[in-house]
Amino acid sequence: MMAILLITMIVLLLLGFPMMIPLLVAALVGFYLSFDGFGQMNILVQQLMGGIRPAALIAVPMFILAADIMTRGESATRLTNMVMAFIGHIKGGLAVSTAASCTLFGAVSGSTQATVVAVGSPLRPRMLKAGYKDSFTLALIINSSDIAFLIPPSIGMIIYGVISGTSIGELFIAGIGPGLLILLLFSIYSVIYASWMKVPTEPKATWQERLKSIQQALWPLGFPVIIVGGIYGGVFSPTEAAAACVLYAVILEFVIFRSLQWRDLYKIAKSTGLITAVVFILVAAGNGFSWIISFAQIPQTIISHLGILEAGPTGVLIAIAVAFFIACMFVDPIVVILVLTPIFTPAIAASGLDPVLVGVLITLMVAIGSATPPFGCDIFTAIAVFKRPYWEVIRGTPPFVLILLLVTALLILFPQIALFLRDLAFR
Repeated sequence: MMAILLITMIVLLLLGFPMMIPLLVAALVGFYLSFDGFGQMNILVQQLMGGIRPAALIAVPMFILAADIMTRGESATRLTNMVMAFIGHIKGGLAVSTAASCTLFGAVSGSTQATVVAVGSPLRPRMLKAGYKDSFTLALIINSSDIAFLIPPSIGMIIYGVISGTSIGELFIAGIGPGLLILLLFSIYSVIYASWMKVPTEPKATWQERLKSIQQALWPLGFPVIIVGGIYGGVFSPTEAAAACVLYAVILEFVIFRSLQWRDLYKIAKSTGLITAVVFILVAAGNGFSWIISFAQIPQTIISHLGILEAGPTGVLIAIAVAFFIACMFVDPIVVILVLTPIFTPAIAASGLDPVLVGVLITLMVAIGSATPPFGCDIFTAIAVFKRPYWEVIRGTPPFVLILLLVTALLILFPQIALFLRDLAFR
């Protein structure tokens, strides 16, 4: 049956249908083959609706709305200015500031594509003016946005948590360690690149300018306090933290900064509604597809034929990393999480792996795939935003991808990179 489902999905994708159509049609085909017709169609409908029923999914549109408000407002600029004031003058400081700004904005948005737009738009012209090559600049922005998928809040982690039944709060905390490690390695590479290319340094900011930048960034820095501090302190659940972020973003951008007009709220809400509708349709279709393949015991068949269980926990982690990395080079990250997670669920359970560690690894791999050729979604976001050709956008990505793969290997070998903070907070 799996071959029939795969052929159905591939044909529909080649015909140009959006991903939700191949998922739904494949689920229908699998249902027809499993139940000898459509006489019990209500079962599949229940599975589709069940996919979007979990209360934790309410956090998704909330975080999307908060990110949209901040992207159109001043939060990203204020965070960037603060980082630049402290490290902009060192060798490679502008590039390091770009990576750090992506990390900070990721901590308030949870979206890689929003980070590309919010951080890349103001900093790319400054990096080009400073003497950085455009290929390096674009690659740095695209790949640094991956950190936004790991640093809480992370929409990918929410989707994985709902599918697997893993604590979203634990996933959020566990993503911080790998995210900071990626920032450190990107910063080291940026310093080496700037020294090798003899890129001039920026003027050093005075302490008065630094204090002013901190004062201006204090309000946006409240977002990670609400998300991480609120969840860690037991004040908020992840869903409540998402709602608090929306309220905070509205107060910040509309009342305190006054960077947006109240009439803009309708357009922002409409944009969020459209994105949310697409995400929820994908989640429903993915849940239906996952139920069909689970009912047909396809995951168990695949795992047993490949012999993954015999390789032990480390082998299972490597198989997960390879599968998710390759899949996200071609398909949207949310779809990959929805389709592949149920396939590996039997192997994860049988090998006794910590589902939080698996969730962080999966989130890291889909983030890397999102910025990796040929069809990583962040690549096409950069093409649309910066109006640059495809080959120029991807030319500088190999060193960053290698760094990200190194972090992947370190995470598999040393799980405490992710689990240390989780154990500290929840154990």
